Amino acid sequence: MYLLIIAWVYVVLMMAISEATSTQGTVLGALFTFLLYGALPLGIVLYLMRTPARRARRKRLAAEATAAAADVSGQAPNGSSHAPGDTVPSKGKEL
Repeated sequence: MYLLIIAWVYVVLMMAISEATSTQGTVLGALFTFLLYGALPLGIVLYLMRTPARRARRKRLAAEATAAAADVSGQAPNGSSHAPGDTVPSKGKEL
C-alpha cells in the first residue's frame, strides 16, 4: 500500500516540477497541481482506507473501558476489596 502512495506522490511531484519549469507554467500552477492531484486525493483515499482500523480501535477502547468499569465496580472507593478502616479518630472522652 505504501509503495503505491510513494509512487503517486513521485508522479505528482514530477508533474508539478515540469509545470513550474515550463515556459508557459507558473509556480502557483505547480502548487495547485500538487495539491489538487496529489495531496487532496491522497488524503481522502488514506482516510477511507484507515476507516476499518479506526472503527476497530474505537470498539477495542470501549470494550476496555467497560471491562475496567466492571472490575472497579465491585471494589471499595479506596480501590481495594477490603472494608475501609476507621481513619478518623472519634471525639469525646479519652479513656
